[in-house]
Amino acid sequence: MIITSPAKMEQFGRQLGAELKGGEVIELVGDIGAGKTTLTRGLAQGLGIKDNITSPSFTINCNYRGRNGLTLHHYDFYRLSDAGIIADELAETIRDHHAITVIEWGDSIKSVLPAEHITIKINHRADQGREVEIHKIGQA
Repeated sequence: MIITSPAKMEQFGRQLGAELKGGEVIELVGDIGAGKTTLTRGLAQGLGIKDNITSPSFTINCNYRGRNGLTLHHYDFYRLSDAGIIADELAETIRDHHAITVIEWGDSIKSVLPAEHITIKINHRADQGREVEIHKIGQA
């Protein structure tokens, strides 16, 4: 799909967040400024989260409480070439059926990703819009 503005990226995230039930793992792939955190902000809104969502570039992860006991765990591995001990925390979070796990810059933790997860690729377009591809990995 083509998304033409940050507001529409956020709206897409809200729609996606409203559909999530818990246990989902979402890997976001895209260059700096592609809209990964904007998408996550909308996703959080769809989960009923009122907190200000920012990129966890320096803190590595942020956790938020959403509707019906769901939690959003937002990871950003941009600054890590090796996830180290954070990979253990991530593996535990992924097993939580009440958690939605969003991962930015996940190359260093590919081995921790479950066989079934969602990958959303966001690519810049020449017209300043974004092309968004959604792939359900490991699912029929």
